Amino acid sequence: MRKIAALTFVTLNGVMQAPSMPEEDRSGDFGQGGWATPYWEGVMEQVQAEAMAEPYDMLFGRKTYELFAGHWPDVDDNPVADRMNRARKYVVTSSTEPLAWTNSQPIAGDLAKEIARLKSQAGPLLQIHGSWQLIQFLLAHKLIDEFRLWTFPVVVGSGKRLFDKSAPECKLKLVRSAACVNGAVMSIYERG
Repeated sequence: MRKIAALTFVTLNGVMQAPSMPEEDRSGDFGQGGWATPYWEGVMEQVQAEAMAEPYDMLFGRKTYELFAGHWPDVDDNPVADRMNRARKYVVTSSTEPLAWTNSQPIAGDLAKEIARLKSQAGPLLQIHGSWQLIQFLLAHKLIDEFRLWTFPVVVGSGKRLFDKSAPECKLKLVRSAACVNGAVMSIYERG
């Protein structure tokens, strides 16, 4: 059986919406996209070493998949891109549009059942990148085993929060943490 880990960037007040680019996710009139960009140097090296060094498959919602698929296949001579491009990508989607990124396959139907089936298979870790709506669904069904969080020294007000008001109660155990010199903090939690 393999685990599901959510790799997420959050502000001090828990917002995970649009860390990379202003246009990434403007839903809800979110206007502070790109809030993590000034901190990438240092954080991304830590992400690579702590959360992306071991083999993994990826689990995406369709919107985040499209963002990643529009960037990573065109990146050359980069170990993160190489690993992502080789990884199997499972995409939760209701669209019939083809998934163009290599090794991608759709997941549809009874999502809780299908994702539980994926977890029961042999294979590497299933790692979620972004995908707020998918994370909320997985939280509600208690399917996330590990949270790989990078908390940035930024407060942006409103936005999509990792743990919104409908998140079920859960106990977590801190298994690893470290700070970056720029003030971002890595915290890796497992379900307690």
